[in-house]
Amino acid sequence: MRLLICFLIFGCSGLDEDTGEASPRGSAPSVELPVNGLALLTESQYRNSIRDLFGSGIALPARLERIQDIDGFQALGASVTAVSPVGAERFESAAFQVAEQVLEESMRAEWMPCIPSDELFSDASCAAEALEQIGARIWRRPLLSEEVETLTALSTEAADVLENFYEGLQFGLAGLLMSPNFLYRPEIGADGSLRETELASKLSFFLWNTIPDDELFDLAIKGELSEPSVLAEQVDRMMADPRLTEGLNAFFTDLFDLNLLDQMSKDPLVYKHMNSALPAAAREETLHVIADIVLDQDADYRTLFTTRRTWVDRRLAAIYDVQAPSMDGFGWVELASEKGRRGLLGHASILSLYAHAVSSSVTLRGIFVRERILCHDIPPPPADVNTSIPEASESLPTMRERVARHLEDPNCASCHEITDLVGLGLENFDGIARWRTRENDVVIDASGELDGDTFQTAWGLSRALANHPDLGPCLSDNLYAYANHHKPEWAERDLLRWHSDGFRQSGNRVAFLMRDIALSPSFRAAPKLSEEEGDSGQ
Repeated sequence: MRLLICFLIFGCSGLDEDTGEASPRGSAPSVELPVNGLALLTESQYRNSIRDLFGSGIALPARLERIQDIDGFQALGASVTAVSPVGAERFESAAFQVAEQVLEESMRAEWMPCIPSDELFSDASCAAEALEQIGARIWRRPLLSEEVETLTALSTEAADVLENFYEGLQFGLAGLLMSPNFLYRPEIGADGSLRETELASKLSFFLWNTIPDDELFDLAIKGELSEPSVLAEQVDRMMADPRLTEGLNAFFTDLFDLNLLDQMSKDPLVYKHMNSALPAAAREETLHVIADIVLDQDADYRTLFTTRRTWVDRRLAAIYDVQAPSMDGFGWVELASEKGRRGLLGHASILSLYAHAVSSSVTLRGIFVRERILCHDIPPPPADVNTSIPEASESLPTMRERVARHLEDPNCASCHEITDLVGLGLENFDGIARWRTRENDVVIDASGELDGDTFQTAWGLSRALANHPDLGPCLSDNLYAYANHHKPEWAERDLLRWHSDGFRQSGNRVAFLMRDIALSPSFRAAPKLSEEEGDSGQ
C-alpha cells in the first residue's frame, strides 16, 4: 500500500518535520525556463503509449529510434534529438504495423466509433469520425478541422484504390502515429504557461511515463486542469495510482543507466554465474527495491543505500550467497549483518554495469558514485595521457596497489584520486557482484575516505554515502531536470535549492519531491516565444 502521509503532513509548500509548522521555504522562486519546444518520446514512452491506446497485445518492432544521452540522461537528450532517416523508417514501419493490428476485426470494435456503410468502399464520414476521435488521444490534443480533412482524404483515397474501407483507414491511422504530433511532446504554451493539454501530457509522462488517462485528458480539454485545486487533486490521484511505479522506474532507469544492462557482456570463462537472464533479474531487483522503499514504505531515500532487505530470484541468490526465497520467481531476503553487502551499492545491476567484461573497475564505480549519486563533476582526462591502470603482476597483485602506482602520475592523480579511492571501497565485489575476500591470493583492503568520512568496508562506504550532504540535493536536482527535460541553468539555482530544502524537510521522501516538482509553478511554465511561434499547434 502506498503511503501518502507525507502529502498530508507536509503539503506542497513543505512543513517542518518536527513541529508541523510552515517551513521557512516560502513560495517557489519564479524562473524563466529555457526554450525546449519539443521532446521526442523515449522508447519506453512510445511503447507505453501504444499499450494504453490500443491494449497490451500490440506487437512492436524490437528497436526504434535511439535517443542520444545528454549528461547521462535520455530525458535531456529527448529535447534536442531529431529523428534520423533510419529512425523515420522504423517509426513508419511501427505505425503501419500497429494500424494493421488494431484494424483487425477482433480489435477494431474496441475503439471504432462507427461502422462504414460498405466495407468495400470509402466512407468519408465514418473515417473522419474515427480519425478525429482516436486522433485526439494519439496526439494528446484535439485535431484541427484541416488536419482531420487531410487524414480523411488520405484514408478514402487509399480505400478507393484498395477497395476496402479498413485497409484504407490504415493509412490515416498510420499517419497519426507517424506524425510529430505523436512522436514529440510539445511544450510551447501561451502567455508564459503551458496549454492545458501540454500540461496534462507533461504530468502524465513525468508521473506515469505514458499518455494522460481519460480523466486527466478531459479536464485539460475543459480548461480546468490548471486551476490550482484541480491540479493538486489530479497530482494526488495520479500518485496514488499503481502507474506511479512506471514513472519512478523510468526516472531511475535513466539516472542509473539500467537500460544498458540489456547490452552488458561478461566473459563466461571468468564469471561462471553469468547467464543471459542475469541482466533482467538484476534490473528487476533494483527497481523493485527502489519502489518498495520510496513508494510502498514512503521511507527516507537514504535507506536505499543502507538497507539489508532485497528482492532476488535464485540466480541473484546464488551470486549473493543467500538462500533463494523460492525456486521460481522473486522474493524478499534479508542480507546477513556480518557481510558487507548493503543497499544499492551491493546490487548486481550497479556492480556489474559499472565494471569491465573480465574484471571489476574502481574507476567506473567511483565515477558512478560521484556523478550519478552526488552530482560531482569529473573533468575529462588530458588527451595525451594514458589513463589505463597497470595490469596485475607479482609486485602489484591487488587493485589497490595498481591504483597507487597509477596515482604516482600527477596527470592521472587529479581525477583518479576522487574516483578510484571511492571505487576501491567496492573491490570486495567482482565484475558481476560476487563477494570475494582475496585478489590474486592477497587479502583485499576496501578501506577509504569519501570527502572526509573514512570507511573500512563496502558497508562503510554505503553508510558514508547515505550521510553525504550532497546526496539529497543531487537526487532533487536530477529529478527536476528529468521532469523538465533540460539541464538546469544558473537562473534556476534558487528554485533548485527550494526543492532540495523541501525534500530534506520532508525526511528525504521521494514521493514528496515528485509532488513538489509537479505542483511547482515552474513545471507548468512555458518559455516566452514570439506571437507567431506561440500560435502554432494546439
